[in-house]
Amino acid sequence: MNPWIELGTADIPNAGGQLKLSQRGDEFSIRLSGVRGELMNSRVHGSEEALSELGCAHLKSTADAHVLVGGMGMGFTLMAALKAVMPTSKVTVAELVPEVIEWNKGPLGACAGYPLNDSRTSVHQGDVVELFKDRKPAFDAILLDVDNGPEGLTQTDNHQLYSSQGVAAIQQCLKPKGMLAIWSAFPDEKFLGRLKKAEFQASMKMVRARPGKGSRHTIFLAQKK
Repeated sequence: MNPWIELGTADIPNAGGQLKLSQRGDEFSIRLSGVRGELMNSRVHGSEEALSELGCAHLKSTADAHVLVGGMGMGFTLMAALKAVMPTSKVTVAELVPEVIEWNKGPLGACAGYPLNDSRTSVHQGDVVELFKDRKPAFDAILLDVDNGPEGLTQTDNHQLYSSQGVAAIQQCLKPKGMLAIWSAFPDEKFLGRLKKAEFQASMKMVRARPGKGSRHTIFLAQKK
């Protein structure tokens, strides 16, 4: 078996730890220092794609839709969002760690088909929270995969994003009938209730890491009323 080769490391801002990108043949892995197991693997991305498919399902015939993807990862969520919307739409991806963007411009980008090269893609290098500060209804869909879900793992600051105040800010940044979709490693009834209190029509959907098998992940779906 081919050995893993380390391609790069990246420090997560605000003492969030260090990411390590490795490659073995055509397989890529991203790990977080001090955490057992992987954050991402290029062979396991079904739930990341489901995040976009579910979150953008209402936009199949919407011209000029604007979708926000929070978290670049390995590019699978971004590519699935681009496939789910029309040629006249726009998809903005926000990524906190600049090295992750650069990795996706390099060999890692081949895994998802180099979605950063799509003319509909724009990049916000920084915290996705920055895009919610003006609270203007700018997005038809917001897809968040910035952590382990509502229970932050890589960034304690992400608790702010999933707080009652954070959810309310996101709600105001969606256009009428806009959809918020959030990837999570686990279901969370308390967070579901928080979404409903923010006047979302909210539900949880279980998806698999691979088609019909693999780990079970949760997608929170919250549509603005």
